[in-house]
Amino acid sequence: MNFSSDNWAGATASVMDALARHSTGLVPSYGADPLTESVSKTFSEIFEKEVAVYFVATGTAANALALSAFAKPGGAVFCHADAHIQVDECGCPEFLTGGEKLVPIKGENGKITPDDLEKAMAAFPDGVVHHGQVASVSITQATECGTLYKLDEITAIKAQADARGVPLHMDGARFANALVSLDVTPAEMTWKAGVDVLSFGGTKNGCWCAEAVVFFDPERAKGFEYFRKRAGHLFSKSRFVSAQFEGYFENGNWLKTASHANGMAQELMQGIKRSGGRVAWPVEANEVFPILPKVKVRRLQDAGSRFYEWPAKGLPSDVAPAGDEVCLRLVTSFATSREDVTCFLELLGA
Repeated sequence: MNFSSDNWAGATASVMDALARHSTGLVPSYGADPLTESVSKTFSEIFEKEVAVYFVATGTAANALALSAFAKPGGAVFCHADAHIQVDECGCPEFLTGGEKLVPIKGENGKITPDDLEKAMAAFPDGVVHHGQVASVSITQATECGTLYKLDEITAIKAQADARGVPLHMDGARFANALVSLDVTPAEMTWKAGVDVLSFGGTKNGCWCAEAVVFFDPERAKGFEYFRKRAGHLFSKSRFVSAQFEGYFENGNWLKTASHANGMAQELMQGIKRSGGRVAWPVEANEVFPILPKVKVRRLQDAGSRFYEWPAKGLPSDVAPAGDEVCLRLVTSFATSREDVTCFLELLGA
């Protein structure tokens, strides 16, 4: 009953089979191999247009490098106050962008609104050297609260970015989970809605370590290979990242694993509500944030359940934890079994 993180899960059989399949023989290094070329074409097929794709090892690298491609002197990157780039990346975005400022914006359910974004960017007027320059906007899909930006919300945020002439970045660490939940195509959730550059995550959904930076206008990616090399993310044996993506995509495996994880999260949420608990935020992907009595939490932990306590910030009074309650984060993955969910819920309702 481990719901600590989808990062705790291993790799899927299809990913490991692909790694084994491509582990022998001699092929060119540093991404010049036929497999990397083939998988890059697969990305273009998935997104229904020619894209420029660069493989990296971690989501932090993908985010920071994507933002670095659009960095400016005195630049400001606008994101949600709880965004991964703001809270959990140890200053890497600031470091790799050459010291750009992250400007956090508060918003309900882990999302920024177009109006709040416009107001935040207004504090950096064009041509005023003392305040710096608006450089980019970043949104997270799915958000740190497990919620999703709908397509019209992405489009509205893009309109505000366009008004200041800056690109829109999407942190897609849980991209597949968002995709299957919204029941849209990869193209619809990205470039058709206005996303300029995507951090495409595979690690949380069954890869070993496979992330990618995807530019939807290849012209805007020119020179990016130097950013990646300078950051130490150009693999000599790049085929092993490509192999992971080959196994990830084949037969729609990436969508199947995400659908399973989302389904397990829904079962958890429904069982928690039946037992008298409540959730802090809507369950729209593979994360559940229940608010439970501390005595029940201790019982779950004593029985071997694993999860993290989570800060319940900005919740309305009728949802926020009382003195004898705590907010948890439960994350499901391709490795989550129905038995794990059933056992957890039985303990919760005991």
